[in-house]
Order: sequence, then structure tokens, then C-alpha cells
Amino acid sequence: MLEETEARRRILERTSPGSVIWVPLELALDQVLAQEIVAVTDSPPFDNSGMDGYAVRAAEAGFGARLRVQESVQPAGGDLGLELASGEAIRIFTGAVIPAGADAVIMQEDVDREDDVISVREPVERGENIRVRGGDVCAGQILLRRGEVLTPVKIGLLASQGIPEVPVYTKPLVHIVTTGDEVVEPGAPLLPGEIYNSNSPMLQTAVARAGAVGGASHAIDDPGQLSEVLAGAVSAADVVIIVGGVSVGERDYVKEVLGELGIVTEFWRVKVKPGKPFLFGRHPDGTLVFGLPGNPVSAYVTFSLFVAPVIRRLLGHETEPSSVGWGTLSGVAEESMENRGDRPHYLRGIWENGRVRLSGTQQSHAIYGLSRANCLVRLQPGEVVASGDPVDCSWI
Repeated sequence: MLEETEARRRILERTSPGSVIWVPLELALDQVLAQEIVAVTDSPPFDNSGMDGYAVRAAEAGFGARLRVQESVQPAGGDLGLELASGEAIRIFTGAVIPAGADAVIMQEDVDREDDVISVREPVERGENIRVRGGDVCAGQILLRRGEVLTPVKIGLLASQGIPEVPVYTKPLVHIVTTGDEVVEPGAPLLPGEIYNSNSPMLQTAVARAGAVGGASHAIDDPGQLSEVLAGAVSAADVVIIVGGVSVGERDYVKEVLGELGIVTEFWRVKVKPGKPFLFGRHPDGTLVFGLPGNPVSAYVTFSLFVAPVIRRLLGHETEPSSVGWGTLSGVAEESMENRGDRPHYLRGIWENGRVRLSGTQQSHAIYGLSRANCLVRLQPGEVVASGDPVDCSWI
């Protein structure tokens, strides 16, 4: 049975970012930059006013100075080519080009104006209220590096350079195949012995949350139908997730069908709870195949432990074998917790203000308790945690 971190390492070794495409800035949010971006122009591109006021020479704008205001006004927009003579001021607005000869802008609130003369109440220093060309960004400067996640502000930075589109990694297509004769889609009538398919909507949304594009199919416990459904999924998707049927029961056909489709099982069974019957394989065309347990809690935990890091790697994130869920955090146990088993156990917990408590029933079918959780608490084999002890967690 493979150790958890080793399993993740082997999977990630066989995973590399997808192809690169250029997308418009408005579609690039939260995607990973696929190459370095360099500034193409200075920002600001010209010296301009940071205030509404008057362009002056600082040496002539001391307390009590009187300056004649030119008739011409420099608004934001086109450069009117104005020139400031000695003893003068030019009316100017925020963002407007600084006229030749001016070296400061005095705020309109700091002067008194009477007709075409201003009297200075608050003197200015050279360069005051002037946004200098290249003061924020210089042409040739590295703006963003490969691997950075594109936030709204970073997208705004690119737009400020006149860059309309950006290179990112393609979103992988992930296809989920649920299995089982007893599984019925939500909305259908439920007969005795049947259960609703919670895994498909849960994992499709988890895939979307991870940044990929998800699709889904269902196959009953029939080798022929399972083979047909899986063949279609493998041919179309970058990642296939099979839910259920990966154990050793008489009606668990997944391993057999995968072999018939040419998918090589790299390993089966991982030393972790919940989720021991976990499968990872590869098709010769590069499609990654995961087999998750059918119980909802086990399915979601193994997705968080092993599939979510792969999706992030495909999207260009720097994912390490130690990566679990959506990032690690630490807290203090609010109650005692224990793992009497011989495998690491991921308990479902609630992290709140640095304190962690269990979210309810910890059995692998108990989806209500999972729905209340916002973190996984990892306990080593035989570990006992007392109330007040520190615990390591990961967001889910």
C-alpha cells in the first residue's frame, strides 16, 4: 500500500501544465500566467498633474506670491503645447500634461483667485503634485512573471500598458464517471434500495472550483456499458475520474475494464483514511485516470488529496507533493481527537478563529458532516490530540 505523499509525488511527476493560449484580459481572472510580461511603455507616459489646480514655478510660488493666470487652460487629454512664462500660472486639471516651464502644481484649494490673478496661501515645492513619466513603471521593466495568478489588479496593470490579451494555460477537461445500479439522478423518483447521485454534482463543482471544466456520465454495474462510457470519456478528456467500483467486490469492474481500454494502472490503494481503494492510471494518449471510492466523504477527501493538486498543476500552479486541498493552516483543537488506526486519518473539521472542532459524524457516508466542514484535520496513525493541542489542517 502506497504512502500518501509518495502517491501524490508519483502523480505529479506525470503531470505538466497544458498548452498555452492567449485570452482577452476580461477572461483571464484567476488563471496562471504562462510567460513573463514586460512593460512596453513608461507609466505614466508623460509628466502630468496629480491635482486640479495651477501649474507654476515653485520658486515663484512662495507664501503670498501673486501670479497672473494665463487665458489658456490645460485639461486632461490632448497636449495643447502650453508654455509657462515667468510670473505666470496655468489652470490645469488632474491627469493633464504639465506645460513647458512648470515644475509644480499648486492645488486650487491653496490659492485665492481674483479675476486673472492668484494669491498663494500654501507654497509648493519643486515636483509637488506632479506625476513623473515612468514614476510607476518604466518600459522594459518586468511586470509579471510566469506562474503568477492573474488578479483583477494585475489585469488592470496589463490594461494600463495597452495589452489586450495574455498567455495562460488551457483549462483541462475533467470527465466524471459515476457507477452503480443503485444510483439515481436527483429529481427522479427514488425506489427502495436506490440512492441519489450526490457524487456527480459534488465533484463537478469541485472541478470547476479548482479551475477546470467538468462533464459527467453514469454507468451501471455492467462491464459493457462501463467500457463504452469510459472509452468515450478517455478519448475526450484530459482527466477522467471514476467514482465507485474500484474495490475488490464481485461487481467492481473498473480495474478490469481499464486494462481492456489500454489504461495502465500505476498504483491502487493508498495508505490513507478515508480512501484506501484509490486508483491512478494513464492512457497511452496521456489522459490521467483516477478511481475514487463511492462513498461521498471518501470521494471528496481523495479528490482533495490527489486530484485537486493535479488540476492545479495542469493550470500552471507550482504544486508540491505536500500540497493538500486549498492550502494549509494551523489551529488549536477545541476538543479531543484520536486516530486509533494504522493509516493517516483526515477528519472533517470546522476551523473558526484559530480553533478547530469536528464537524459531526466521521463515517465515510456521512455527507452532512462533510457539508459542515471547512477543513481536513490530519492525524498520524495512533495520534491522540487533547483539547488545546495544536493541529495541522488544510482548507477544503
